[in-house]
Amino acid sequence: MTRSDPPHDKPHDRAVPLQAPGVPIIGRVNWLGLWTLYMKEVRRFFKVQTQTIWAPAVTTLLFLIIFSVALGRSSREVLGVPFASFVAPGLIVMGMMQNAFANAGFSLLGGKIQGTIIDYLMPPLSSLELMAGIVGASATRGILVGLAVAAAMALYPGVQLDTPHPWAIVWFGLMGVIMLSLLGTLTSIWAEKFDHNAAITNFVVAPLSLLSGTFYVIDNLAPFFQAISRLNPFFYVISGFRFGFLGRSDIGDTNMAVLHGALGLGVLNLVLGMATYLILRSGWKLRS
Repeated sequence: MTRSDPPHDKPHDRAVPLQAPGVPIIGRVNWLGLWTLYMKEVRRFFKVQTQTIWAPAVTTLLFLIIFSVALGRSSREVLGVPFASFVAPGLIVMGMMQNAFANAGFSLLGGKIQGTIIDYLMPPLSSLELMAGIVGASATRGILVGLAVAAAMALYPGVQLDTPHPWAIVWFGLMGVIMLSLLGTLTSIWAEKFDHNAAITNFVVAPLSLLSGTFYVIDNLAPFFQAISRLNPFFYVISGFRFGFLGRSDIGDTNMAVLHGALGLGVLNLVLGMATYLILRSGWKLRS
């Protein structure tokens, strides 16, 4: 290079533009941090997708095969459709909810047990952003399981999955996975070992799922047990989700009853979300 040649700028010689003093680098919402947390959680379960997505889909399909053969071999109809078509939507959303809970229930608990909880608490994320990242990733897993189950059931003989009310499929499916993601996050905060998490799964989530009208209509129950079933939020998720496929539901005799159930689930999730946010912000069992 001669004296007249201009010097070439090297990367480390270039001036890095700095933010003006007093102007925050991160805005009101740390979108980059939220997206990073979300992708971290998604990649965590996607690395073992055989266990987290495909295995639950196969297990749910086995439920359909067993119950349709055991109870529906004589062309039994429920709500005016073959038993297999009746039970399929309930199994789909039940698998979605259970896997959303499983994913959220591991996030913070795994960090506490493995000593990596600081990875959740130290980044510049608010409590609301932390909750949104965990719940969003858990809902994503639930939706992916639901798509896998629905694809398998659509190929099963005797199952017909029409969509007369797509809004109900989307709304009740989302409300179900969000509700269980929030419940899983609360469990993850409270639990101190995997046994605690398993206790909630076995004694709360599983019974509420199986006793929510997945395999039957509550009109077949005695009035007392019908009243108990209507206190179970899982019942509204499963019946509303089924309404989207069948155009019929045992929530009530009119579409307005289904709409009331949809609004009730929305309010329940708002309350559950607020409780989760307040507990996260308090640092209970996370910062001690």
